[in-house]
Amino acid sequence: MNDHRARPAGGMLTGAAGALLPALGRITVSGAEQLAEGGGRGLILTANHTSLADPVLMLGVLGRLGVRPVVLATAGLWKVPVLGRALVREGHVPVHRGTARAGDALVAAGAALAAGRCVLLYPEGGLPRYRASADRPPRPLKSGAVRLAEATGARLLPIGHAGARRVASGGTAKQLAGWVTAPLRRPRVHVHFGTPLHPDRDGALETALAEAWSSAVRALDPTDVPGLYR
Repeated sequence: MNDHRARPAGGMLTGAAGALLPALGRITVSGAEQLAEGGGRGLILTANHTSLADPVLMLGVLGRLGVRPVVLATAGLWKVPVLGRALVREGHVPVHRGTARAGDALVAAGAALAAGRCVLLYPEGGLPRYRASADRPPRPLKSGAVRLAEATGARLLPIGHAGARRVASGGTAKQLAGWVTAPLRRPRVHVHFGTPLHPDRDGALETALAEAWSSAVRALDPTDVPGLYR
């Protein structure tokens, strides 16, 4: 990965992601200076979600930049042996989607922001269903990130990435093969940090995340922005 040499932040999951990052492929980053706004503290980090490789990618990149975020993730991960204990120990927040407990995640995220932590979430609310390895624009966003910003006054930092589906996409067998062969294939992945914003108008975050994603796509191939975005 280029442009920064900071050591990974503490935490088993962040450290493990940082160690695995080179195995994902050739990772490049732009706009990382945006994390310095406010000292990299108290930001709501909103990233597009395209692949099962995303958590390793985002935690690894953020850790290398010295940021150890609180992550909002589907509650089912807390049932996975070892991983679940690490998630609890490091203060990450389970999201109980479709239940009366769903709102608890925003309360916990607000407490993390008040303590000066960054919070990372995926405002699309889940992975896309298509199987192709090509990147597509972010899907319509859920309201949680904007509601969290309105409740806490924290700024939203849009993070767009492209290329993660070259690491892992498709059916189960193809995804396993992708993980195994990624160190040999060395797929290119780019992460772009946009400009922090307050949600002062409808659609501001959705537009900013789409623009951050488009910047990531252009960094991989300046001549090829997927037609669905045009």
